[in-house]
Amino acid sequence: MALIRDNRGALLASNLSQYLAGAANTAGTPIDTNEMVRILNQFLGEGEQISSDLTSVTNGIYKKFGAIDKVTNRTEIVTSGIWSGDAGSLNAVYTSSAQLNSTTGKYYLDVYNENPLTSDVAEAQFSIAYGDVNAYGVPTLQQDDSSTLSSKAIYNQLKNVLLDSADAYFTDYAGNDMTSFYALNVNRARYKEKLDPGNISINLSGSVGLVTLIDDSGGTDENVTTAGRVYNLVSGSLNIGSSLTSNINTYTASNGQGFGLFYPDMGIILLNPSALSASVGGNLMAAVGSTTAQYHQSGSVSGSLKLYDALKKGADFQARRTENVSTSHYFVRANNREFNFSNNPTFVTGSVGAFVNSSFEKDPKVYITTVGLYDDGNELLAVAKTSQPIAKSFDKEIAIKVKLDF
Repeated sequence: MALIRDNRGALLASNLSQYLAGAANTAGTPIDTNEMVRILNQFLGEGEQISSDLTSVTNGIYKKFGAIDKVTNRTEIVTSGIWSGDAGSLNAVYTSSAQLNSTTGKYYLDVYNENPLTSDVAEAQFSIAYGDVNAYGVPTLQQDDSSTLSSKAIYNQLKNVLLDSADAYFTDYAGNDMTSFYALNVNRARYKEKLDPGNISINLSGSVGLVTLIDDSGGTDENVTTAGRVYNLVSGSLNIGSSLTSNINTYTASNGQGFGLFYPDMGIILLNPSALSASVGGNLMAAVGSTTAQYHQSGSVSGSLKLYDALKKGADFQARRTENVSTSHYFVRANNREFNFSNNPTFVTGSVGAFVNSSFEKDPKVYITTVGLYDDGNELLAVAKTSQPIAKSFDKEIAIKVKLDF
């Protein structure tokens, strides 16, 4: 039911009164329902329009939608898991030794849901990179004249994308400068429009212990930057299905370092090595220098492979995405006198096109299985299938709602 509020209702009543008074003052003038519908539709929104022609019947293949048959330009918020198969939790992770030893492995590691060396259905889920403002963790040019200083390149790349030009460093919850980080970059095809704050949970396990990281989006403050929203990572747990959406244990590690930052609109998570070394394992500490020919190897050099090991042992990375989906609804109406015959060649027989069954002439029986949407040039734009055949005859009327998401 449409609601016409405020002075618009009074204006509608006035317009209708003027029209009816004019018709009454002219002897023999009938009430024009088309004119009344036109007046009403001036005050109704899209999707609320009415029609004076509710008994129109088509005898052809195509039927044009009326004003009351379309509800367009609607927006729905859709949320789903970001991993393969729309899963919300990733429990097993794999990487490729081939990439580790390649040029790209010096910059980042792709993480898969299955072993890419043995599975044909393995798909990259996200990537891990190590960034350091001082280029620690990778060979110097003196150690290797072909070094690309990849850790510094990663730091500066994300700094340019995520920070304002006036910011020299990333800053954690406690206000400490993050001169290095582990970056988790979710594939764009997976997070689509944006990751869903309040639905991120990362388990990391190491020699010190197990920590579960979530974001602090449940608070009242929201920090919006040039890269969109940004939240702090904290130690806690999600309470799915509870009125209390999350439980925060600590905002910092035991050494006073914040755990990192979460950029949901960019699909990027930055983890603070100093906080992870105190909460997960000492081998996750920030690199303090450079070693010849070492990028993501064990030893004194920190890198992507170490965080990968902590994720693998933690065995649970939960994340969801959210997106605004434009939706249109089309109501396909077939009254009792429409669409009772078929163009299928098996419906008729012989050179004169006689019905296969003589009873079809007065009492046809057909089944609707497909609805086609066409433009004004009768070009097919979309096809909708019914879940099961729908019987149609002279004593049945059918309304089918077709929903288009884009």
